[in-house]
Amino acid sequence: MLQERHAHPTQNPVADYPANHMHRERFYTLTASCPDQVGIIARVSGFIAQNGGWILESSYHADDLTGRYFMRMEIKANSLPFLLAEFRERFRVAVGEPLQMDWQINDSAMKKRLVLLVSKQEHCLYDLLARWQAKELDIEIPCVISNHDTFRGFVEWHGIPFHHVPVMPDNKEAAYAEVQRIFEEVHGDCMVLARYMQVLSPELCAKYPGKIINIHHSFLPSFVGAKPYHQAYERGVKLIGATCHYVTEELDQGPIIEQDVIRIDHSDSIEDMVRYGKDIEKTVLARGLRYHLEDRVLVHGNKTVVFR
Repeated sequence: MLQERHAHPTQNPVADYPANHMHRERFYTLTASCPDQVGIIARVSGFIAQNGGWILESSYHADDLTGRYFMRMEIKANSLPFLLAEFRERFRVAVGEPLQMDWQINDSAMKKRLVLLVSKQEHCLYDLLARWQAKELDIEIPCVISNHDTFRGFVEWHGIPFHHVPVMPDNKEAAYAEVQRIFEEVHGDCMVLARYMQVLSPELCAKYPGKIINIHHSFLPSFVGAKPYHQAYERGVKLIGATCHYVTEELDQGPIIEQDVIRIDHSDSIEDMVRYGKDIEKTVLARGLRYHLEDRVLVHGNKTVVFR
């Protein structure tokens, strides 16, 4: 079974429910995948109906090449006669195990805790903090980590703790151990690399599969690594883009969540591309992050199914 989230010891799921979502009743989100077969929808929806569950939204996808079936459902929480822990256990016995499912059930009242990592580029950090402050993103930000001290004042002005963890060629192992320690200490659910210009250690990537999200400033798989706009300029491309993806041990090769592009031409300089790119980077990161937060992304191998 996919890893389930549990409440932070000091977190009150109902009290912490954001004001801009109070018009929506609390719901549970079921995401699952399993070998494709006859009767999956009937089995799942039948189980929910038998327990009085009210399905608010549902999405499905069958992958013919892999023979795998993917689904996402939102169920009104107060329509069920039991709490989330019992819902999970009953689902496991009645549906999950018989259908050989990878599944999880999350609570909309539980805010995900995002740890932001940033270097010297400010646009993605500024955008995410603005969306968080405006309650567009239903998250908690327990801290920001940076390999530079540049944004300490800006971050702390928002009331968010700032951790300066320098990353040098001779201290990378210790630096990433410190990043992991901070992430665990604040009970983080996800790391967001908001133009964090360092390559995470393979050990750190392997420890948090599906929990580290990066924004890369190219339309992957083109122009991986450093200076993709310079690479694009040298190649004379007519489109540049940005990619939001999960981080894996292989640089810029993780499962893709969201992408977008803009058109350029021969008259655009590298500086023009960088300027255009900043707008698309922050937009793609925000969209991809929202899909992740709303449990709309299912990973299978190195691909994703995104129920938008």
